Amino acid sequence: MSVGIRKFEEKDIPYKVKWINDDNNNKYLHYDLPIREDKTLIWFKSIVDREDRADYTITYNNEPAGLIGLLNIDKKNKKAEYYICLGGEEFKGKGIAYEATKLLLEMAYKELDLIKVYLYTEKDNISAQKLFEKIGFEKEGLLKKDLIHNGRNIDRYVYGIDLEQYFK
Repeated sequence: MSVGIRKFEEKDIPYKVKWINDDNNNKYLHYDLPIREDKTLIWFKSIVDREDRADYTITYNNEPAGLIGLLNIDKKNKKAEYYICLGGEEFKGKGIAYEATKLLLEMAYKELDLIKVYLYTEKDNISAQKLFEKIGFEKEGLLKKDLIHNGRNIDRYVYGIDLEQYFK
């Protein structure tokens, strides 16, 4: 199995649109759906040179397989927020998300000089929580009524990982 991550590129926009609009993927994502390629291209052009985020495409045997990245990169406090979305069902259950996350964390630590990565996950998203805990993220707290999405109050857990400990 060959898992990699590479910079998100304009050619990846159709994949992003397909994956985010897929009902098997978007249950716990908080997009205004459906997303469209033309608007996603505008978004891409607006973020391509930003230093407060890093967006990557996950590859599996050199095929695009998902999205992963860091948001709100805070160089002063050496931390960033993690996100991931695996593509179609054919990529799930193969350890791709696990391997891609390890690659991202290594880059966050060694190239971006971060010491903490955190994430938010809906209270009911048990499969994601299992993945995050397997990697080494620790549950740091419950944020009650943290978001309102489609008229629904959403409770979310915040998880964090200490990269200095992780890479010892």
